[in-house]
Amino acid sequence: MDQGLLTWARQVKRRRRNKLPILWLFTDAVRLPDPLPSIAALPPGISGVVFRHDGTPGRAALGERIAKLCKARRIALVVAGDASLAARLHAGVHLRGGRAAAHPRPPTGLHTASAHNMAEVIRARRAKAEIIFISPAFSTGSHPGGRTWGPCRWRRLAACAKPAKAYALGGINGKTVKQLAGFSCGAASIQALSNAF
Repeated sequence: MDQGLLTWARQVKRRRRNKLPILWLFTDAVRLPDPLPSIAALPPGISGVVFRHDGTPGRAALGERIAKLCKARRIALVVAGDASLAARLHAGVHLRGGRAAAHPRPPTGLHTASAHNMAEVIRARRAKAEIIFISPAFSTGSHPGGRTWGPCRWRRLAACAKPAKAYALGGINGKTVKQLAGFSCGAASIQALSNAF
């Protein structure tokens, strides 16, 4: 786990008095097939998990184990793209590209969204997401060689996310997140928050 990113998150929490989790681990069936050890290592009170693992056999059972661990450790949980599973797990829902989930959103839990361009930022804002993960901020292992926003263009997208909080995703670690100083309300990662790399 990237200690520089953890230090940054604690500073942001103190400085902004943000009630929302600052650090978010995105699960990934390929890059992080067993997310439970990484979730167990997340700092409580300032962390969240975006549960993806789409198409994975036993996704619901894994989700139940993750939900139990998150509840015990005071870690927020949102389920990507499946409001029905989110309701079953007493979790929030994560909207991909700001698109509404197939079922009505659960009444409880956080509502987050991912956005990869201005249209998705606007869609996520209209969907009343509380957090918008704007990606990819920097070069990332998930999409090697793909187009990135970089600090200046990322900040412009983040400014359009209000009143939602803009969080950085993609190539985030203790060094890169500092390039977004003052603009990113939080950060998300697979690798930097995992103990599997």
